[in-house]
Amino acid sequence: MTGSPAERLAAVRANIAKAAGLARRSPNDVTLIAVSKTHDAGAILPLIEAGQRVFGENRVQEAEAKWPELRTRFPDLRLHLIGQLQSNKAEEAVALFDSIHSVDRPSVVEALAKAMSKLGRRPECFIQINIGEERRKGGCAVAELPGLIEAARAAGLPLAGLMCIPPADVEPAPYFALLAKLGRQHDLPGLSMGMSGDYETAVMTGATHVRVGTALFGERH
Repeated sequence: MTGSPAERLAAVRANIAKAAGLARRSPNDVTLIAVSKTHDAGAILPLIEAGQRVFGENRVQEAEAKWPELRTRFPDLRLHLIGQLQSNKAEEAVALFDSIHSVDRPSVVEALAKAMSKLGRRPECFIQINIGEERRKGGCAVAELPGLIEAARAAGLPLAGLMCIPPADVEPAPYFALLAKLGRQHDLPGLSMGMSGDYETAVMTGATHVRVGTALFGERH
């Protein structure tokens, strides 16, 4: 991992712009989420100072420990929950996050709807699909998607789109293409897909949100 945080951020943004150009898209239509899980405020600050404003966390508890103070200093920061959400953490998630990318079962839909009504906050939601049908990965099955979307809309969740994590070590493009197709079918334009190893492919396939950690922060501690 070479270069300063600002240089790494500039490189990722340049790659997004190049991939968007190849797909005849505007890079402004792609939100770069800097995945700051396991990184402390000292590692996050240089990216904020370089202009990054959107960050992603995997765990509610970890985010609660470091983000309130940072958001007091930088009120324009946006925070996305990209890890699995337990129903009993829904209220904390609604209080802290601006977007939740891991809505994957009816119990989470119900818990989020209840928390949003109670707190008067309505973070946008993405439904996570287990796009590779992997046993140990979160996300709803493709066959269950229509029912979950219906339940989320009936509960009044502000649905923004779909999210996936393709299987590791295989070509991700077909999985990204499938997510894009499902998004079109269900009139959900947001596509949260692509990480450090494949975000350019994701952008070329229609990603509106890419979740990049290692390419910005270096290897996880």
